Amino acid sequence: MAVEKTVPGAAAAKTVLVTGGAGYIGSHAVLQLLLAGFRAVVVDNLNNSSELAVRRVAALAGDHSRNLSFHKIDLRDKEALENVFASTRFDAVVHFAGLKAVGESVQKPLLYYDNNVNGTVNLLEVMSSHGCKKLVFSSSAAVYGSPMNSPCTEEFPLTPNNPYGKTKLVVEDICRDIYHTDPEWKIVLLRYFNPVGAHPSGYLGEDPCGIPNNLMPYVQQVAVGRRPALTILGNDYATIDGTGVRDYIHVVDLADGHIAALQKLFGNSSIGCEAYNLGTGKGTSVLEIVHAFEKASGKKIPLIIGPRRPGDAEILFSSTAKAERDLNWKAKYGIDEMCRDQWNWASKNPNGYGSADSIKQNGHRGYGSADPCKQNGQYGSTESVKHNGNGHLH
Repeated sequence: MAVEKTVPGAAAAKTVLVTGGAGYIGSHAVLQLLLAGFRAVVVDNLNNSSELAVRRVAALAGDHSRNLSFHKIDLRDKEALENVFASTRFDAVVHFAGLKAVGESVQKPLLYYDNNVNGTVNLLEVMSSHGCKKLVFSSSAAVYGSPMNSPCTEEFPLTPNNPYGKTKLVVEDICRDIYHTDPEWKIVLLRYFNPVGAHPSGYLGEDPCGIPNNLMPYVQQVAVGRRPALTILGNDYATIDGTGVRDYIHVVDLADGHIAALQKLFGNSSIGCEAYNLGTGKGTSVLEIVHAFEKASGKKIPLIIGPRRPGDAEILFSSTAKAERDLNWKAKYGIDEMCRDQWNWASKNPNGYGSADSIKQNGHRGYGSADPCKQNGQYGSTESVKHNGNGHLH
């Protein structure tokens, strides 16, 4: 594999490895990285993502797409990961890659520990051996479990109540341990609350394989006719309308939080290993989300009221004071913008990245596919996919 060359005129640009960069949050973050002047190398095993997302990032990035490359690998394949680090000098890593379905983690805990923990251990070992010791880790509010009150600060007890959340906490603990062993490490742990929305262009969004595990993509699929109704899990909570309250954050705000975290790593020699909540600091109920989406889409969402789901917190939203203070970051978008952009994505891509190849973007055809979820293990290669300045793939 050829060594990656720095683009002329961009000698000062930082090169960032983005694991899971073809996924929902990862693809939005890669685009924001490119537009901010970073070079981004994406690695993804395409388990619950599509290389089509990387192609669309390239198209949206315009001339910045020359700073984008892609490798289809699994982090558990240490030799393949070593090859990536041997070909490129990385200034930092943003680590999104991981399985994230709470229900599946309960059914398949070993799969989650293998993928999320063992894959991360491989990554950290390879980073260390190549002298790359700056990391932004994609953690989760799931590490807090079901707090008794909100807003939830970073000092709350860490008591995850499912294997998914436990894998995130294990990785956080590993990061804290390696920093204490080797203070050269600089690590930011970003605890997401509820990412929703899509890129305003409508060309990047969430496209989960199978039945969605989260509220917004499920509402979206009901709106486009892929599912008959939304089941609300409990309407007898002590909230404004009886439904659970959560902190929803626009995925573009979330992506910008990673830019802020990287700037903190590159600019602060004493960061150590720090955790930050990324949310809006405001709670929104399930029914408020549904009504906002109905307003944005003009579609009526049929509802079924089901029983509470065991372990669900009644109200959970974040305190964002620490991120605002230390990272100079604050969410800009509200529920109306989240639903507007989610519907823009859904209406242009009713079947996600498997929608018909009929979308025009930047003067080019969209990158449609029969079913990207079925391409796993077949699409892409371990070699870098090079992009030119016009957003095309060679």
